[in-house]
Amino acid sequence: MQSHAALEYDYTVAKMFTYVTILFGFLGMLVGTILALQLAFPELNYLIGEYGTFSRLRPIHTNTVVFGFTVSGIFATWYYFAQRVLKVSMAESKFLMIMGKVHFWLYFIGALIATLTLVFGISAGKEYAQYEWWVDIVIVVVWIMWGINIFGLIGIRREKALYVSIWYYLACFLGIAMLYLFNNMSIPTYFATEGLGSIHHSVSMYSGTNDALVQWWYGHNAVAFGFTVPIVGMIYYFLPKESGQAIYSYKLSLLSFWGLMFVYLWAGSHHLLWSTVPDWMQTMGSAFSIVLILPSWGSAINMLLTMKGEWNQLAENPLIKFMVIASTFYMLSTIEGPIQAIKSVNAIAHFTDWIPGHVHDGVLGWVVFMTMAALFHMAPRMWKREIYSKKLMGIQFWMQTTAVVLYFTSMWIAGITQGMMWRAVDEYGNLVYSFIDTVAVLHPYYLIRGVSGILYTAGFVLFAYNIYKTITAGRKLTEEPQFRTPMA
Repeated sequence: MQSHAALEYDYTVAKMFTYVTILFGFLGMLVGTILALQLAFPELNYLIGEYGTFSRLRPIHTNTVVFGFTVSGIFATWYYFAQRVLKVSMAESKFLMIMGKVHFWLYFIGALIATLTLVFGISAGKEYAQYEWWVDIVIVVVWIMWGINIFGLIGIRREKALYVSIWYYLACFLGIAMLYLFNNMSIPTYFATEGLGSIHHSVSMYSGTNDALVQWWYGHNAVAFGFTVPIVGMIYYFLPKESGQAIYSYKLSLLSFWGLMFVYLWAGSHHLLWSTVPDWMQTMGSAFSIVLILPSWGSAINMLLTMKGEWNQLAENPLIKFMVIASTFYMLSTIEGPIQAIKSVNAIAHFTDWIPGHVHDGVLGWVVFMTMAALFHMAPRMWKREIYSKKLMGIQFWMQTTAVVLYFTSMWIAGITQGMMWRAVDEYGNLVYSFIDTVAVLHPYYLIRGVSGILYTAGFVLFAYNIYKTITAGRKLTEEPQFRTPMA
């Protein structure tokens, strides 16, 4: 191990995951934009037969964003910042370096195969868990390999204290492992039907209400441990590093951590309000959802107060802009979710477009913004070149911020309009509007969503181009920047 000389961190694996983060980000957003346009113009469903229908493309969109873009972004940032906060280089362990590369290739090839299964309609039919059992096995192996790298690096670290970001990534690893294993327990239909079914298709080991409860325990907490916990870990590292400011309150970061760990796990049943789930369980889901505001806003306020006295950086540094707006969208999303979990509000919101509006202001405004900011911060330090264009970053920021605002406002209006029209009755108790009436009145909002998708994806293309030009044509740096990222 290197002990006396300055550490030379090895970013080989981090670079590889950076490339696929951008690739899957573009593919996920492209398919999402096509889906948005299909809702506005249904004839687009039939351009390439069964492979281009909404029902075939939607699982590709969700799984590419979740298991492609977000997970590879988590991996990329882990292999970058973990070395730095643990004060150990990947190059110091030949075993961990080999495992890291095998981890990448197994993940990348597995992700491509998994996506192809969805293209051809091979699906388990469960939300965020459409992959069949034999794909699940590959995913579990990939996750275990990441765990080996996590605990391997921690095991050979020089820094005794574990920085709070490490805690959040450990929680991501352990949480997703538990959730994925329990929710995806299934039996190939070949064995369940005494040879009549298919070996590659499976049915859940749970049934009825139990299946729904396990599914949304998983579904909600996949958001917790995939879209929330590791992204909070990201910002706790990258915001102080970029701004040169220490975290406002380290104690608050730990308090929020344990709050998230305890409360999030009990809120999943709010997805099943007004269903056959026992009423006490629905109420518990609503109650814990309200309590969830405290640790969520504790984290968000901690992030924003980190910039106390340094708000001038918001005008000067586009990366600070990305991170501050990400924190703001996190606050918005984590107050909106609990509001939707209130039973009286959910009676209007359930099954409406307000729900995807909520999901997307969180994913596009929080997860994607923070991941892009992290990669922008990492690029000059991994490739030793300054960011190619600050101006392009500014254009990208305003394009994508405008797109997110257009998306969630149009879906808020569409969702509440839907909910009210579905519930409207005349003096005899008959429904005032038919279902097709609601579809027709929502067309302008679907059109706005399609435009916002085009705008956001175009912004992501600018991001990808800026990173590409940084790697290939950015001005070479003679020394690593300590805080603010250099940009042309």
